[in-house]
Amino acid sequence: MTSRRRLGRIFGPDGRAVIIALDHGLIDGPCPGFEQPADTIAAVVAGGPDAILTSCGIAEAFAAELSPVGLILRSDGSTTGLGPDGPGPAGSFFGPEEALRLGADAVAVTAMPGSDSEADTLRTLAHTVAEARRWGLPVMAEMVPGGFGAGPGRRGTDAVALAARLGAELGADLIKAPYCPDYARVTASTFAPVVILGGSKGSETDTLAVVRAALDAGAAGVAMGRNVFQSPDPAAMTRALAAMVHGDADLAGALAVLRG
Repeated sequence: MTSRRRLGRIFGPDGRAVIIALDHGLIDGPCPGFEQPADTIAAVVAGGPDAILTSCGIAEAFAAELSPVGLILRSDGSTTGLGPDGPGPAGSFFGPEEALRLGADAVAVTAMPGSDSEADTLRTLAHTVAEARRWGLPVMAEMVPGGFGAGPGRRGTDAVALAARLGAELGADLIKAPYCPDYARVTASTFAPVVILGGSKGSETDTLAVVRAALDAGAAGVAMGRNVFQSPDPAAMTRALAAMVHGDADLAGALAVLRG
């Protein structure tokens, strides 16, 4: 199976994607909303996402629950927040052959331009892309300027545009990048589809408003976690995102879907 065909399991016919990130156990363990993975996965899948981003262990243990949707496996990870320095990069965990054994349609890896870990994370991304190419496996690059703990001052348009373009230059098929004031410049200057990452939990209205703005600026979809699985109704929040991404709903329309 070629990379293009596997990308068809992640993107809809309209070239857009609703990706729900359920890989937070690698950092936060049994965090609120994700204590029982089977229940969370079932709720999210009921909302109609295109794909789920998760860990090797979740993919292995909950293969049946994940079978209706595309599967993106995180091939790298992070140290936990239990140490004095908080979460940080942990390098590559497994390669594309293992990801394919688990039925993955793509792998994900994080890079942190502008952080102390810039060189290591970019090296991991480049290595992952090279290995995945040999197997026809797409790569999603999560480009995080300044690293996980960087504040808004490190996530301006210049930084996000540079980071997103860098991911494409290193060969990633899909870029996951934070929202910034001029997201149109990010999407226009990146020759790979860009989806907006969710970040920390916010209100449903604020989250959907940002998603609408990102789509209007040329984003190809979303890759969100906490703003979905920590929502009071993850299935409804997923449906609201799908209404925006695939149905081009405005904010009022998406909120109507959310509230049933």
